[in-house]
Amino acid sequence: MLNRQPYAPTPHSYVPNSTLSATINLDEEVKLADTRAERDLQDSLAEIFSIIVTLDELERAFLKDAIPEADYTEICERSLKQYKSLVADEAVARAFVGLEEFKAEWDLEVPRATERIRVGMPSTTVDASAGHHGGGSGGGGNGSKSENSGGKNPSGQLILEATQDFITFLDALKLGLLAKDQLHPLLTDVIQSANKVTDRDFENRGKIVQWLITLNQMKATEELSEDQARELELDINSAYQGFKATL
Repeated sequence: MLNRQPYAPTPHSYVPNSTLSATINLDEEVKLADTRAERDLQDSLAEIFSIIVTLDELERAFLKDAIPEADYTEICERSLKQYKSLVADEAVARAFVGLEEFKAEWDLEVPRATERIRVGMPSTTVDASAGHHGGGSGGGGNGSKSENSGGKNPSGQLILEATQDFITFLDALKLGLLAKDQLHPLLTDVIQSANKVTDRDFENRGKIVQWLITLNQMKATEELSEDQARELELDINSAYQGFKATL
């Protein structure tokens, strides 16, 4: 008669250690980390997990018009800022590896958050008229946006601030500032101030967005090449002219 074993056999090399077994207290709390640095790392990774899930739900809610545009923008910007700050830490970056690796490790299906992190901006910044997607005019055409700056009546102060942000960014390029951490904040100011003035998709506005995405995907200290810098200057100059044409 065949002798069946009820459990998988243990490896021949394994010898139970009765002394070790006697020292294990089953009522004792298991520590996930032994040092302060390990605890901080685990807290940071847990926070990243939470931010990714939150961003995915936030995008879903915004697409369903379940959250006001202003609230969406504020939460999204804050979440993206926290995410970037966390992954900029060297220890966290080593454990995190990358977004795709992190998602695979924790079995995360978050396509909306993935796209938002890739872009690095709320959809209301990418598309100035995104906040109007749910209401009224047949969705996404230029009909309701093609007149009077999309319904906005900007003050002279807002126009001045947007103009200054364009000039500041172009001056930074002329001064030879080429690193991502130097240019990305300045270009973010450009698109945000332009959006306050008009929600029209002015000529070459899309080039600002594409450069923001390009810069967002670079490492903090990584620099543009000279050819990229020249192309960037031409594109932002073109966008500046397109912006002025809407005024």
